[in-house]
Amino acid sequence: MNKKELLDKMTEKNNGYLFASEVEKENISRTYLAEYVHSNNFERVAKGIYISEDTWEDELFIMQRCYPNIIFSGETALYLHQLIDREYNKICVSVPRGFSGSRLRKKGVEIHQEKEETYNLGIVEIETNFGNKIRCYDRERCICDLVKNRKKTEVQNYQTALVSYLRDKDRELSKLMRYAKLLKIEDEMKKYVEVLV
Repeated sequence: MNKKELLDKMTEKNNGYLFASEVEKENISRTYLAEYVHSNNFERVAKGIYISEDTWEDELFIMQRCYPNIIFSGETALYLHQLIDREYNKICVSVPRGFSGSRLRKKGVEIHQEKEETYNLGIVEIETNFGNKIRCYDRERCICDLVKNRKKTEVQNYQTALVSYLRDKDRELSKLMRYAKLLKIEDEMKKYVEVLV
């Protein structure tokens, strides 16, 4: 397989994306990559990330590739899990303590710094609307974060997400209550579960 065929195959495997880091692992020079990108009308969407001309730009996927430590949370995760019916107003992410999020903040991203013991709680992979996989918190963690941060959440999103989750036959109440205990909102969560279930 020649270099062009290899890059074609990489692009196909990555849903129209080409990553300089993967190209370098195949010992293909940056010079050849630049020629390939130019001759095939690829667009540079971030440092070391290119998309083919027939690929839709997936903001969440690109952000995940640029910042592997982020976990989509808040309104963004609620939307990805279809717990709210309106698209998020701004992208929300959770990061470990000590993460410098100045570049993301400049882009208008809402950042939540998490303690080590809660940062990894409930991480799942989910597909974006464009079919790319990203990391976000699972539905139970989203609901716990929603209740924990209820004063900062829009009323309509708050009610829609809670009712959607608690009426869903696939909900996992034991997991929800386990998370609620770890996040120190167990008593508050019990009230919602008792009223709505």
